[in-house]
Amino acid sequence: MKRRQFLAGLGALSVYGLAGAAEQGAALRGPDVIFVPTPGEVVDTMLKMAAVTKKDTVYDLGCGDGRIVITAAQRYGARGVGIDIDPDRVSEATENVKKARVADRVRIVRGDLFEADISAATVVTLYLLTDLNLKLRPKLLRDLSPGTRVVSHAFSMGDWTPERTAEIAGTTVYLWRIPARKS
Repeated sequence: MKRRQFLAGLGALSVYGLAGAAEQGAALRGPDVIFVPTPGEVVDTMLKMAAVTKKDTVYDLGCGDGRIVITAAQRYGARGVGIDIDPDRVSEATENVKKARVADRVRIVRGDLFEADISAATVVTLYLLTDLNLKLRPKLLRDLSPGTRVVSHAFSMGDWTPERTAEIAGTTVYLWRIPARKS
């Protein structure tokens, strides 16, 4: 619970200014939360819950140092795309991808997770705040194909009931699946 309170307090702070220009040249806003690394055992649980395989493309929205997409590539042979708005995190994640020797399967993109094209994802991972998950939820439901798995570390999606939850390292991991579209 302390971690959740810590993250919620940090998310409320607006200490970041404009982050600079996106790869496309448009101005980006600052990060919504500060980077707090996901512990390795939580990363493992997230990827296992999502049943990641070499056929998957894992998108980590707010990828931080890239550890989730790197692990997905190393352990499961999946492709990965990490998206982060913070240029320092993008640099760090890009360097970590090179060090892990998975640059042939993982790319890191500087961008706004609310604006990014995520339609190629078969798995999406999140470590945001509940209010950000709720803000992101319409995009996930609109842009992702039915059956795409969405996994969140520590924060729910409000009234969207998860398919499964797990408790690990004092936190909850949530799994949802994008439902079939109604005709």
